Amino acid sequence: MDGVTLLSDYKPYPYEIEKISLVFQLTPEATKVRATLAMTPRDGVADLHLDGEDLKLLHVALNGAPLAAEAYTLTTTGLTIPASALPEGAFELQTEVEIAPAKNTALEGLYMSNGMYCTQCEAEGFRKITFYPDRPDVMTRFHVRIESDLPVLLSNGNPVGQGAGFAEWDDPWPKPAYLFALVAGDLRATSGSFTTASGRKVDLNIWVRPGDEDRCDFALASLQRSMKWDEEAYGREYDLDLFNIVAVDDFNMGAMENKGLNIFNSKLVLASPETATDTDYERIEAVIAHEYFHNWTGNRITCRDWFQLCLKEGLTVYRDQSFTRDVRLGALKRIDDVAMLRARQFREDAGPLAHPPRPSSYREINNFYTATVYEKGAEVVGMLATLLGAEGYRKALDLYFDRHDGQACTIEDWIKVFEDASGRDLSQFKLWYTQAGTPHLSVSEQFENGTYTLTFEQVTAPTPGEPEKPPRHIPIAVGLLGQNGDEVVPTQVLEMTKGRQSFTFTGLAAKPVPSILRGFSAPVVLERETTPAEQAFLLAHDTDPFNRWEAGRNLARDTLMAMAQGATPAPDYLEAVGQMLADGAVTPGFRAACLRLPGEDEIAAALAKKDVVPDPDAIRAARRDLMATLAQRHEAALVAAYEGSAVPGPYSPDAEPAGKRALRLAALALLSTLDQGSRASALYAEASNMTESIGALGLLVAQGAGQAELAAFAARWGADPLVMDKWRSVQAMLTPPESAVEVVTAIAESGAFEWKKPNRFRSLLGGFAANHAGFHRADGAGYVLFADWLIKLDPLNPQTAARMSTAFETWRRYDATRQAHAKAALERIAGTQGLSRDLSEMVGRLLG
Repeated sequence: MDGVTLLSDYKPYPYEIEKISLVFQLTPEATKVRATLAMTPRDGVADLHLDGEDLKLLHVALNGAPLAAEAYTLTTTGLTIPASALPEGAFELQTEVEIAPAKNTALEGLYMSNGMYCTQCEAEGFRKITFYPDRPDVMTRFHVRIESDLPVLLSNGNPVGQGAGFAEWDDPWPKPAYLFALVAGDLRATSGSFTTASGRKVDLNIWVRPGDEDRCDFALASLQRSMKWDEEAYGREYDLDLFNIVAVDDFNMGAMENKGLNIFNSKLVLASPETATDTDYERIEAVIAHEYFHNWTGNRITCRDWFQLCLKEGLTVYRDQSFTRDVRLGALKRIDDVAMLRARQFREDAGPLAHPPRPSSYREINNFYTATVYEKGAEVVGMLATLLGAEGYRKALDLYFDRHDGQACTIEDWIKVFEDASGRDLSQFKLWYTQAGTPHLSVSEQFENGTYTLTFEQVTAPTPGEPEKPPRHIPIAVGLLGQNGDEVVPTQVLEMTKGRQSFTFTGLAAKPVPSILRGFSAPVVLERETTPAEQAFLLAHDTDPFNRWEAGRNLARDTLMAMAQGATPAPDYLEAVGQMLADGAVTPGFRAACLRLPGEDEIAAALAKKDVVPDPDAIRAARRDLMATLAQRHEAALVAAYEGSAVPGPYSPDAEPAGKRALRLAALALLSTLDQGSRASALYAEASNMTESIGALGLLVAQGAGQAELAAFAARWGADPLVMDKWRSVQAMLTPPESAVEVVTAIAESGAFEWKKPNRFRSLLGGFAANHAGFHRADGAGYVLFADWLIKLDPLNPQTAARMSTAFETWRRYDATRQAHAKAALERIAGTQGLSRDLSEMVGRLLG
């Protein structure tokens, strides 16, 4: 297929590269890059192809002798030297190119961010720096010399030389080119150290722009906690003398795990109580952990090709989720992870963008950095851990590190490790990696003569290119509760391997209440006919924290679905919320999670699954009506929760005070429907931390109020771009839908909106995409606005434009009028002259 890369076409690169030496002479408009590659043919001489894009070739030589122009072929995608021009044995290839970092608005390769040089090479950015086989299975040692008058010059590995106007770095560990990094600028370091389990001292630095040094302490402490946890949980010790993190203002991603030199989006490093929310602190800690954990699961062991991306990302997400659970959130972490999975990955699986964690083909690899690769990839690892148990999982991971250290691996290598460590056949389980779609698990029950039987049936709907779906291996964690709430059967993991399968429990005195899919043991949709009374019972009594939350979530979702179709609030749900509020044994964080209603998009998806065409305006009205009803019914309890959750003293991002603030804001969200925002206005005025400040501001905006507070916020924080991102996002996301398009347009057209910077663009347009009824406005104005901005951004930053286009992925679920407007917007994007490959592929898939 033209322009399509196929997994089945994989062939090893015909040359080994023993080492690459790079020399950078940095200038904004004409940086020169000299590369020397020590190469050896694997199985005889073959044509040598090196990837390269947007490079001005100045010189090419073989073993020091310049090559004439007729001795090689230069195209827009690379440099090829025919086998006839190459020696039979080892040789050195030298190239010199010129690039213009200041003109690199795509932020791939070497670019500039406010006077700082920085790189982003994953997935295929290194080819925009020099000619090289830019693929993850080509691993070699890098030696780098940087020449510049800037004060800080950084690269991978350990420093080996420094003088006036230069610095040299050497990385002793072989790595693929996507892990190369370079940073040069006027930076300041917040420094510390970590002593490894074997007694080695590792120097740690968080590098930021002058003036940001006072917002780095939490990031440094998070790194130290990550290093300690990885030693204890996985036995992995850091392997260099130095670990650097650099905060960059302009970055397409969250962060990048480059060996020894992690480059981070500044919003995931900088934090102070006045500028960062509890969620920001949690996210900073998790992402710093994620990128550090990549040192072993991604760097020391990498992926053979980009089809295996979930091998490093899914595993590392599972590791960072486990870290956050252990050091911060406990059971609440699982609730947060599943809520995100359903909101992002289940939505992906149900639409035109569905794909397996390991796809079999792609047109543009940047478009496969998705929730399926990351979050679903983590769920698949979690299922393996469930099936093998903690001891078996650790045994398999130890074998993985021992067997594959220094290699570029595949999903087959990964599965084989688990089979060899456990003695089990996991060939059926592998379908989780190769099939798209979310299995739907229906369940029926029978009780007779003390025997209780659960019968499960699994069905996965067709997805693009996959009409048939054989059964998968599904671990189903189940516990049984007695009618008094006691647990009569503790958690057992049932292994479903057939399309239909029954499991029995004997010796029971009475029919139990089942708690199914405990801990969300598999990423499936559970379909079971139940009653509101049973869900309320589980919310009150289930010993599994996730399923207890799930019961309340199910009650809320079913109530909202019915209300969106004209019903009144369900009494069982209203009563259950009151009982939960009164339960003093429940932590504030858990109560906050239970008080937060399902989002409008979640209700729309649930209605569409029932073959009901969702009405965004009716869903929004139902959600607001239910919030008001809850507030009226439980006003006294909510006031008590709000007032009793105030956290005195200095701010701390730790889980306990953060949980209290979450409960305070969750209660305030309901109370604001009664007092028209008076409490929120008072909280905004007295707030001493960003969590409560921006939380109160958002509630005012949602009430159609808060203009004075918005102006005061902008006056105070106008010079801080990261804080102003919150200001933009709150308005875009929470402004009532009838005026959201106009508010977003006004912000976008203001001179202060730096739309070329990814963080600014995402804060406004990403926030607007989350404004369900505003984005899906019946007159199509939301679709027009969004399409206009994607078309505008695409020529400068196609990667960000393509990722943002997923806002359209659910357009077919709505009424004919909205579908027509959305289709017209997508077709207008598709018809734009010069559209990038990134955005073109995404829009083509969205149009189906």
